[in-house]
Amino acid sequence: MSTADAVASGTSRTCWVSARFGVGRPRLRLICFPQAGGSAGAFGPWRQYLPQGVELVPVDLPGRGSRIDEPVPDALEPLVEALLTGLRDEFTMPYALFGHSFGAVLAYELTLRIERLGLRPPSALLASGSRAPHLPLDREPVAGGDDAQLVAWLQNGDGLPPELLDFPDFLRDLLRAVRGDMALAEGYRIPRPVPVSCPLFTLAGAEDHVATVPQVEPWAGYTSSAHRMRVLPGGHAFPQTHPEATLAAVLGALTEIGALEKAER
Repeated sequence: MSTADAVASGTSRTCWVSARFGVGRPRLRLICFPQAGGSAGAFGPWRQYLPQGVELVPVDLPGRGSRIDEPVPDALEPLVEALLTGLRDEFTMPYALFGHSFGAVLAYELTLRIERLGLRPPSALLASGSRAPHLPLDREPVAGGDDAQLVAWLQNGDGLPPELLDFPDFLRDLLRAVRGDMALAEGYRIPRPVPVSCPLFTLAGAEDHVATVPQVEPWAGYTSSAHRMRVLPGGHAFPQTHPEATLAAVLGALTEIGALEKAER
């Protein structure tokens, strides 16, 4: 079985969402996609800041976390199609899609497919720490480098806690997932913006050298609806290093368009 076939076969809800978190009865579902190599655990720091009525749904991607024994996806199209099938039951109540870095690509492509199929659309798409998809890569690709080069790049972007260097087996699995995701992210580029119909909010890190503020700004052309951008403190890993500020920005954006209020009715 090819990697693409393996990804496409893992479409059940239990495969893609192993845990969800909330306070009280959920009224809005916040479905989150992690950065390259990241697992659902990347959103663990957000849990303590969840307000009443918001359900946090981190997505488990193949090849990491609870799905460490599965192959890392090697093609974007089958991965997004598998996400659409596997997460379809999550769209039965008001929801928003959040993606950071590579996760923003997944959230954007998933939103396009949801809208094309006429499924219940997200209340908002939130793209975080990601260059606009039509912009060329302004650096040398890192996915093809050796482990030492990949580790150095991750450390420069605050994407690798130094204590993980003491756990070579875990580090090997992490680099495998990072390398696979980065190959997809670095190879992803579209000729021009294809707008979604829902509101689109973008977040950028003030000190992010992976997806700089000027690279994030052109996401404004990717929606025919409302758009806002927030610049937050921190580097590329700002959703983990500044979880309270990041979640506050997300909830503020959803409040601005009335998504939280509508969900409570």
